[in-house]
Amino acid sequence: MNTPRPALARPDGTPVRVLVVDDDPDLAEVLSGALRYQGWQVRTAGDGATAVAEARELQPDAVVLDVMLPDTDGFAVLRELHAVQPDVCVLFLTARDAVEDRIAGITAGGDDYVTKPFSLEEVVARLRGLLRRAGMARQPADGPRVTVGDLVMDEDAREVTRGGELIELSPTEFELLRFLMHNPRRVLSKARILDRVWSYDFGGQAHVVELYISYLRKKVDAGREPMIHTVRGAGYVLKPAVR
Repeated sequence: MNTPRPALARPDGTPVRVLVVDDDPDLAEVLSGALRYQGWQVRTAGDGATAVAEARELQPDAVVLDVMLPDTDGFAVLRELHAVQPDVCVLFLTARDAVEDRIAGITAGGDDYVTKPFSLEEVVARLRGLLRRAGMARQPADGPRVTVGDLVMDEDAREVTRGGELIELSPTEFELLRFLMHNPRRVLSKARILDRVWSYDFGGQAHVVELYISYLRKKVDAGREPMIHTVRGAGYVLKPAVR
């Protein structure tokens, strides 16, 4: 692998904690080595029960989670992980390539996925993106507060309000909304959103954008005049609500 980019760290300056869950010990070891090369603290587990036990002790910031495990599946493990640590970032590993399986992982609460076979560089890049969106790394060029109509985002506090009412967002929802708010009244294509928010092409699949736009609408526009609009055949645009 190439020389690692500047290390991401937890808010208190300690190394990022990652749990790798895969029943293939060789693959788990290779992945662990690549992540330790980033300066991160890494543990491994070969089944779901061990994964939950390790998560309780490690309190990981991110989990690399195989969908197929000997004692259960990754979706069941994810539910238990979220009970231990609701905000943990989860990157699914799967050999299945069907769109339905990918969406199932995201809908279950996973943040991203890679399909086997994959490159170590891809896994590292995906994890760095997830951790950045979760607030492990900030973009110094970004201003602390962005306002569009009655929608206000405090980037330092990672808080969003509309009409003074606090809106709870997941790390990925926050990053997507931030991109929209930094480009008000500008139509953004799905491809551009994928590149900016997810930092890769996502295999040409735009379903994840549609899914997260629907999540944002339920939180930002629910019971209010809509701000997030679909421009058919072009993409999405955020603009102040019409009064």
